[in-house]
Amino acid sequence: MQVFRGVPFHQAGPCALTIGNFDGLHRGHRAMLDRLVAEARRANLPPAVLTFEPHPRELFTPDAAPARLSSLREKLELLRDAGIARVYLAHFNRGFASLTAEAFAGEIVARQIGARYVLVGDDFRFGKGRAGDNSLLATYGQQFGYLAEAMPEIAVDGRRASSTAVREALGSGDLALAEQLLGRPYRISGRVVHGAKLGRQIGFPTANIQVKHNRPPLTGIFVTEVHGAADQPLLGAASLGKRPTVDDSGRIALEVYLPDFSGDLYGRHLQVDFLHKLRDEAKYDGLEPLIAQIKLDVENARAFYRERISLPRP
Repeated sequence: MQVFRGVPFHQAGPCALTIGNFDGLHRGHRAMLDRLVAEARRANLPPAVLTFEPHPRELFTPDAAPARLSSLREKLELLRDAGIARVYLAHFNRGFASLTAEAFAGEIVARQIGARYVLVGDDFRFGKGRAGDNSLLATYGQQFGYLAEAMPEIAVDGRRASSTAVREALGSGDLALAEQLLGRPYRISGRVVHGAKLGRQIGFPTANIQVKHNRPPLTGIFVTEVHGAADQPLLGAASLGKRPTVDDSGRIALEVYLPDFSGDLYGRHLQVDFLHKLRDEAKYDGLEPLIAQIKLDVENARAFYRERISLPRP
């Protein structure tokens, strides 16, 4: 997969294109990408994605911007796995945001990217002040030489599959619903880095995973499944949050205890799938009650994981 950091002034060749943030890449996104890949194959064109970094709302309303579901690396990995051949990472700044709808549709989409087919969502807006809609995109497509189509929303059991719906499910601790909307467990991936090593001192050595999310969409204590530590997925009991008992810095940390693993993971890139929320974070009066609670969390995590892996997968 080719990744262009910015929109090139000279196109890499004609393509079939979709446009969006694709945060979390839920089942609605995946349905759109599947259709794009199919249309690209019929037209003998490479399937391409134009996405934005940072998220537009992080530019306009940084204090009210939504929590990111995926880091840039995670998004690119998901796009690659969906069969995308090219990704254009448009730097979303004031200049880009000031482009007129016509300039975006003609200069960016047609001339610089070389789109011959464009697929967008039913609520797609573009251009300065979000002036352009799907009808206008179709008109510009006729003018600039590409076919523009809109795809209706995808519903999962009557619920619209959207990044907002996934964030709400994660924020409320409903990981089963989040998994249903995503089509897979919610995942955070990152490299194992050195920490304070307190977990080792109290008998629960953890993998401290570098978190790229400034404000994760979920916090608490979780049952997880960890990939990348061994040849097979491993049970993990994870803490994602501010660790109020042992740290007053307010820094977000992801720590995962792997009860069935021993060894050195420093520098390893792990994928942590969040399966079930056990509880919210809590502040304890010293290490002894914290240790007792961790023991209970691990027992509960084992019980949940045993039941999950014994059930037939859909």
